[in-house]
Amino acid sequence: MSEEFEVRGPHEEALEHAGHGGHAGHGGGAPHGGPGATPDPFAGRVAVMTAILATIGAVFSYQGGSTEGLALFYKNEAAIRKTEAANQWSYYQAKGEKQNLAELGAALAASDAKASAKFTADMAKYAQQKSAIREHAEALEKGVREADEASEHQLHLHHRWAQATTLTQVAISLAAITLLTRRRWLLAGAFAVAVAGVAVGGAALLGV
Repeated sequence: MSEEFEVRGPHEEALEHAGHGGHAGHGGGAPHGGPGATPDPFAGRVAVMTAILATIGAVFSYQGGSTEGLALFYKNEAAIRKTEAANQWSYYQAKGEKQNLAELGAALAASDAKASAKFTADMAKYAQQKSAIREHAEALEKGVREADEASEHQLHLHHRWAQATTLTQVAISLAAITLLTRRRWLLAGAFAVAVAGVAVGGAALLGV
């Protein structure tokens, strides 16, 4: 019959370790988890720190995924508006060609007042239409630039959240190693890395 293996993260190992009272066998004490087990304040503090870091890391990870989705959304918006702007400029060019033909017609029909007046009216109509089309195309191009900038900003924030998440995970790993080795200087290192992670996350929250 096949066996199933459970893979657990370092923060889960730390919490279980703290729940068992840290190291066993200090002078013949009760076994892990026994009724007479002596509480280990150091392990308890590290376990609480690890749990807090795991929660903060989950928030950072969620924010990283959210900003990545927004970056893709704005990039897609920029692509759509760029296509619309290109279509508007093609429409503008077509109106310009019609205006040129009207100008040519007016020049050729200079001796026919009625025909010349019609071509002149067409010229004015196409010129007015071109102006409106140009304004629309320029507005779309401005929207493309704004969407691209928004996408770049969200991507920058995504990198910040990813960095904060990574630092938090490193701090959790250092805390777990601290429980195993009982090296208090490692706890100081874990705390320093955690502070760095929170600082980077704060920068991302502020949009820096």
